[in-house]
Amino acid sequence: MIAWLRGTVVAKGAESAVIETAGVGYEVFLCEPSLEALGPEGALAEVFIAESISMYGGTALYGFRSREEKLLFDLLRDAVPNTGAKKALDYLGKAVRSLPDFTAAVAARDPKPLTAIFGFTAKTAEKLIAALKDKLPASGLAAPSGPLSGAAAGYSQAMSALTALGFRAGEARAALEEAAAEAGPRAGAEAIIRLALKRLSPK
Repeated sequence: MIAWLRGTVVAKGAESAVIETAGVGYEVFLCEPSLEALGPEGALAEVFIAESISMYGGTALYGFRSREEKLLFDLLRDAVPNTGAKKALDYLGKAVRSLPDFTAAVAARDPKPLTAIFGFTAKTAEKLIAALKDKLPASGLAAPSGPLSGAAAGYSQAMSALTALGFRAGEARAALEEAAAEAGPRAGAEAIIRLALKRLSPK
């Protein structure tokens, strides 16, 4: 079983990269953020590997920049109902925006950051929480106790501020989801509130 690769990126595609090591080129599938961070063709790459046997035969290799990413991929694939390797990689691509915030949201059983910050649908967010909430501690991925960090904290603060201003929770949440998507994962509460207020203000 291949567990780790270190070699040269000889080709990159939309979903995978070919990494040459010891004269052999391995096609490795990565989530979009990890593929972008892998570097250009000719760069040295180091990736953890998970193997997956296709239902049509053959073995596919999935790559990860850290042990934590691989652990979460394995957990998503094995614990979330109706989730194969490709779907788990899609989920991982959203979660790696901030693994601490993702695990904190799941541990808190709070779907709001999962939809507004990470881009999951409400149905998928609930499914992830139901499947992972009791498995994160045993996996070693459980978030430390305390407030959410980064974008998730910004979202939580922004939601509290808008409801304090008198906006209904439903309309505030919708505006925040759009604002958070526009602002990006590193945005703080002030930036998210400013964009959300533009959407909530009368035309």
